[in-house]
Amino acid sequence: MARIRRKACVTLLALFLLVLILTVALKSLTLEESEFTRGNAPLLEPKGDTQGPNVRPERFGTSRAPRPDEVEKLTAPLSKFPPPNYHLHAFYYIWYGNPNFDSKYIHWDHPRLTHWDPKVAQRYSQDRHSPPDDIGANFYPALGAYSSRDPAVMEEHMQQLRTAAIGVIAVSWYPPSTKDDNGAPVDDIVPLLLDVAQRYYIKVAFHIEPYKGRDEVNMYTNIKYIIDKYGGHPAFYRFRTNTGKLLPLFYVYDSYLLNTDQWARLLRHTESGSVRDTPYDGVFLGLLVEEKHQREVLTAGFDGIYTYFATNGFTYGATQRNWDAVRAFCDDNGLLFVPSVGPGYVDTGVRPWNFQNTRNRINGKYYETSLSAALEAKPDLISVTSFNEWHEGTQIEMAVPKRGPTLYLDYLPNKPNIYLEITRKWAAIFGGERRRRRE
Repeated sequence: MARIRRKACVTLLALFLLVLILTVALKSLTLEESEFTRGNAPLLEPKGDTQGPNVRPERFGTSRAPRPDEVEKLTAPLSKFPPPNYHLHAFYYIWYGNPNFDSKYIHWDHPRLTHWDPKVAQRYSQDRHSPPDDIGANFYPALGAYSSRDPAVMEEHMQQLRTAAIGVIAVSWYPPSTKDDNGAPVDDIVPLLLDVAQRYYIKVAFHIEPYKGRDEVNMYTNIKYIIDKYGGHPAFYRFRTNTGKLLPLFYVYDSYLLNTDQWARLLRHTESGSVRDTPYDGVFLGLLVEEKHQREVLTAGFDGIYTYFATNGFTYGATQRNWDAVRAFCDDNGLLFVPSVGPGYVDTGVRPWNFQNTRNRINGKYYETSLSAALEAKPDLISVTSFNEWHEGTQIEMAVPKRGPTLYLDYLPNKPNIYLEITRKWAAIFGGERRRRRE
């Protein structure tokens, strides 16, 4: 009997060791296959100075490191989502408002813009929209005419982003006390956005808009402001360069509005007022519209190119057949290439005369074609235009059918989350392509 018990113990011990080995192996395989723990964005907050010399400890809202019990409580509900791909970014807008949070509707009441030709302009209404049933968009959001300040909306957005496996949002940003032509200041929303994003392990980059009076001097001031105020937050996005540095990444919209000499004073190492090799250095992406902008972006000292527009053929940069040539230019000159993809385009809700730039979604086929074209160009990152730019109909956020006096498009016969699911599928494909390129 003792011999039998010894054999049973040995057998049980062997089984236990086998299970332990398999568990460790599977866990390692899962981490290896995921973008979740790669690059600059580990699952848990890094220990020590692992994010480079530009990171300074800072008291910041609720950004303290969570206790182990808190981590378990936070991560358990996230297990239903795919790992976030930190090389897949989405442009994110926080300019929406409603009476519950902002005392009035903001952006949902967008005016119908006037055509530059008076003969064309007179054919179309120039009235503002009247929310909540009549909004300045061709689709209607599942969350209704929401406020970007609403914490519940932020939570829902982060869940949708995680459903799509998007790891980084590039938030449309204006300096404090400044705003776009139709909205209100948004910088005061950023602290809450960072806190909510951190709970979902989503990172936040900044998409700097062409605010009034933008030049190289106040750009330096505003970059300093962003890094000083937000750079210590664990949700603040940093990109690992090919030299191993972890630097903040900035998208600069309509960068061509400043000439190359102005940008060079900010972005070239040879200039005394440059951010280079200072605590305010970063990775700066310029917008490619015309073909000549490639050379201008290089001369100005930018680190890479992005294309933004979701309308294939609208600009040189947004024309997908040009992406191989743009990729070659970037490779030859040490620039990052970040093509922008979108599910379609329609902005006749705010530009009622702009039918020629509409791109039908074709039940998701347009989006999949764009994503495929981006992958073929072997990008460094992919940016999605957009998560929630409702005015231009580029959103992948969930939309629903809406009945009423205003006619809206919808995602039928597909479900409201169709574009999140498409993004999720291609995020996995993109992650696999990146791993194969590194091997």
